[in-house]
Amino acid sequence: MRRKLAAGNWKMNGTGGALAEVEALKAALPGEAVDVLLCPPATLLHRMSSACDGSAIATGGQDCHAAETGAHTGDVSAAMLADAGASHVILGHSERRTDHGESDADVRAKTSAAWAAGLTAVVCIGETEAERDAGTTLAVIGGQLEGSVPNGATGHRLVVAYEPVWAIGTGKVPTIEQIAEVHDFLRDALVQRFGETAGGAVRILYGGSVKPSNAQEIFAVENVDGALVGGASLKAADFGAIITALAAA
Repeated sequence: MRRKLAAGNWKMNGTGGALAEVEALKAALPGEAVDVLLCPPATLLHRMSSACDGSAIATGGQDCHAAETGAHTGDVSAAMLADAGASHVILGHSERRTDHGESDADVRAKTSAAWAAGLTAVVCIGETEAERDAGTTLAVIGGQLEGSVPNGATGHRLVVAYEPVWAIGTGKVPTIEQIAEVHDFLRDALVQRFGETAGGAVRILYGGSVKPSNAQEIFAVENVDGALVGGASLKAADFGAIITALAAA
């Protein structure tokens, strides 16, 4: 049985004062019915991990370099994230793919590095609006999944996050039927490649304008095992409401 996961991506938001939201979130959690993950900027990771120590909230990074060490000014390795308290790392987010030109091969190398450091990789995939309109959504995300995830995936090592690029931070949300189609496709692809046990254990999150008002409907979809939440994860009241909806699903 896959445990539900609510993951918050703070992106390039938050300084020390924002840790007050973490304390508020800890107080608002509906028990331990679901797993909760917060991925702050690298500058906050160690402090957030310390603040969450002993609680039901795990912490993660937002990216890592494929190399363990080296002359890579400004980059952070997977081992460094683990040393700072992370248990997860988000990889291949559309903002990294677009803004930094990351390819599927880049994401695959980073995922291997994350696994080597003992981190769970949250690998993001998703189509653009033009690809959706062209009817190539399943081909696009199937290719991204194949190219971005190394062999040897398990439910412990991998989480897949489906985030349609056109829905991230725009307020647009796919229909429930569209979400169900993609998540069912991804489940079948994972099982076909990694087997029933491993492929069936990988959690598939939905991301893209998830908020308290639509969370319950999205979480009712089969093969939606939780959410990767952006802006709504910055405030304990909003993220707490999403977590509560997930726990009730």
